[in-house]
Amino acid sequence: MSRAHKYPTISFRISPRERVEIEAKILASGMSKKDYFVRSCIYNRVCVVGRKELIYQLVEKLKIMQTNIREVTEQFEQAKVTLSAEGLQDMRNDCLDMLKAILWMLDGARYLWQGEEKSPDSGNC
Repeated sequence: MSRAHKYPTISFRISPRERVEIEAKILASGMSKKDYFVRSCIYNRVCVVGRKELIYQLVEKLKIMQTNIREVTEQFEQAKVTLSAEGLQDMRNDCLDMLKAILWMLDGARYLWQGEEKSPDSGNC
């Protein structure tokens, strides 16, 4: 059996101070580092800082999704579906993941259009 991992690795650089703070939170959580990072990435709020351009990038992603969904809808209407069941499931998962991420980011960017100067959820945002 090879030593290759089934799933890809995600890595990033942090300052020594950030590392101490993160490790303290991991210790307090009682979780493994992997579980802590996964849960933090999936379930924590995101503070979107300062640029409405981010929203426009998300809109462009939505336009691409709209085109893909329109094409599949037309195939269904014509009973000429060229997408396999697995391909359709992959497309569904991709769209669902992107929509969840966009909703998450929009929730974090709410302060941009609600007239607040900074995110109410964080003192440093």
